[in-house]
Parts: sequence; structure tokens; C-alpha cells
Amino acid sequence: MVGLSEGEKHFIRGGIAQDIRTDGRRRLQFRALSVETGVIPQANGSARVRLGATEIIASVKAELGKPSILHPDKGKVSIFVDCSPTAEPTFEGRGSEELSTELSVALQRCLLGGKSGAGAAIDLSSLIVVEGKVCWDLYVDGLVVSSDGNLLDALAAAIKVALSDTGIPKVNVSLSAASDEEPEVDVSDEEFLQFDTSSVPVIITLTKVGRHYIVDATSEEESQMSSAVSVSVNRNGQVCGLTKRGGAGLDPSVIFDMISVAKHVSQQFIAHLDSKISAAEAEAAAE
Repeated sequence: MVGLSEGEKHFIRGGIAQDIRTDGRRRLQFRALSVETGVIPQANGSARVRLGATEIIASVKAELGKPSILHPDKGKVSIFVDCSPTAEPTFEGRGSEELSTELSVALQRCLLGGKSGAGAAIDLSSLIVVEGKVCWDLYVDGLVVSSDGNLLDALAAAIKVALSDTGIPKVNVSLSAASDEEPEVDVSDEEFLQFDTSSVPVIITLTKVGRHYIVDATSEEESQMSSAVSVSVNRNGQVCGLTKRGGAGLDPSVIFDMISVAKHVSQQFIAHLDSKISAAEAEAAAE
């Protein structure tokens, strides 16, 4: 919990009202973004993303599995979040477990359309090897290394970068004559298919402080919020998911306005993130 004096609280709220935040940003301006790829060699894909003083490491592990009975033509993606106790004093003990669960559920909702995977923003059909029999299961892990607000947006960005770094091994399938038998698969150690992240959205959280809302809130700014709405938006400007936190209710007209702002801001953020990914990939290739 951020401990602030009444003067500091007034200063934060007053700055937001005047569109000059304590760090000099405007209300709809993000902090500095940095991206690294391939930070975990054992993973199929990994990334480190820093958004101001918030730092996330994301990794992707691909394993062969069996499609679910309800979705025989789709692979599976599981998202897990862990909050390092060193990232924030409140992360020690049960505080970390509760926040990790909350963030995991929010990411599932915004990126996968919930636990079922229905309406997923990530293309699960691309993970199928043999319909109804063999698919790729992607295990996505996000680690909060350092926390200074806006964890959900930073986690989603790190996952998007890690997926862009993910190579899925090429699989050769030998189908047996009997359709009920399990097919034989040969997983290549040398040939990989790049995971397509063109449809993977970003998450933009609009945090309401007083009568105004801001993007990329710091921990101090979040301590003054009445509510926050997180909207996942893809590069086509389509809304893929939405989640709200904070006890204060919001008028539907305000939510629609927040979605409209999130869609506008998301396109700038996606373009910025794409350029950072390209630069990181070029740097990794040069090493």
C-alpha cells in the first residue's frame, strides 16, 4: 500500500485535473518502454518488458497435448502470473497469491475470452496438429519483477513480445490406417514456425482519478483511483475483452467513452511496441 500525505494526494489529483502528472506526463501518455527478447534460453519464447519502473519477464513453453472435447479444432493456452516478493512489500505472503490470481484471471479474460478459450483474441486454431488428437499447449508465465503500477498492461505487453519470440517446432505426423489410433508424431529439433502475433491484442487500462482518467498509472496514482477499466484491443481496433476493478460504479456512457479512448490510445501503443519488438529482434540477430 502506498503511504501518502494529504498534501501529496492533493498534488497528484490536482496535477491530473490540470493534465500535468507528477512525472510530467499528460493524462494519456505512457512511460518509457523498453523491450528485450530471448531472455530465457530454455523457453520457446521469452521477453523482458519495462514500463517506467514496472518490470515484467514473460516466458512461453510449448508442449504437445490433446485438444479438449469441446474444442477439438483448437490448441490450448494457459496463463499464470507470479509476483516476486521483492517487487513490492505487499507481495509477501497471501497478498502475492491474491494479486497473482487476480491478474491471471484478468489476462485470461482479456486475451483468451475466459477459461474456456471461446472468443479468444489469440488464434488457438493455429495450435492444432491433428484435429481432435494432437495440439500444442502453450504455457505462458508472467513474473512481476518490479512493481510501480499498471501491471496488467505491462504483463499483456510482455506476453505479446514473448509470443512474437516464440518458435513452435515443426511436427511431422504419420497417420495410421485406423482412425481411432493415436497418430505418431516426430517433433523437429531444427525447424521452427514463428508464432503469429498479428491478432494478439494489447491491454489499455484507464484509471479514473477524480473526474478524469489516465493511462499507465503509477502505484501512487493508482492509490487515488475510484475505479479502473482495462480494455484489450487488437491492431484492427476491435475490442477483445474488458475487465473492471475498483468499488465505484461507472455510468454506461463513461464506460463507452473509456472504451473509445482506449481504442485510440491502443493503436499508438501497438505501433510503438511493434517498433520496439523489431529493434529487439534485430539486436538479438546481430549478437
